[in-house]
Amino acid sequence: MSEEKKPLSRSEREAKIKDKAGWVITVLAALLAVNTYIANGFSSKALNSTIAANNAYSFYQAKSMKQTMAEYAREEALRKNDTKYAELLTARIDRYENEAGEGKKDLLKKAQSLEAARDEAKLHSPWLTFAGTGFQLAIVLLSASILAVSMSMFWGSIAVGAFASLLLSQGIWLWLPLTV
Repeated sequence: MSEEKKPLSRSEREAKIKDKAGWVITVLAALLAVNTYIANGFSSKALNSTIAANNAYSFYQAKSMKQTMAEYAREEALRKNDTKYAELLTARIDRYENEAGEGKKDLLKKAQSLEAARDEAKLHSPWLTFAGTGFQLAIVLLSASILAVSMSMFWGSIAVGAFASLLLSQGIWLWLPLTV
């Protein structure tokens, strides 16, 4: 005689979902924490690069102002035939422009490099924001699947979590050349 399989009771189904969902919630919460940590790192890099670029541009502006004042003073010295002072000013002007590491040319390159680093860090932000939202939604769906004793919600949360993981990988490596 074959034994007939009777459907599981609500409490048996709930126990089955709770057992699976507990582990999945733990994994999703860990991925959410990793996502937040990485997003904060890129956010800090963008902010620090912006501040450093602003400092470099400010230093560049100060050098430009000093150089302009020296150029006017040199013109005045040449008009007065004070060649010695004009030569001193010419050397100063050249230093403002070409001083190693702190000349206007180097400062401009440094500021542009910092802006490029900032822009690159900012590319990661939307993807990591979307991933974080996806992980949160997946956790909510998992919790709801336990309350509703719904395996379809459970599997839906797995799908949302998998999609959030895909967004996280895009946020880290930018493997698709997409901009948001």
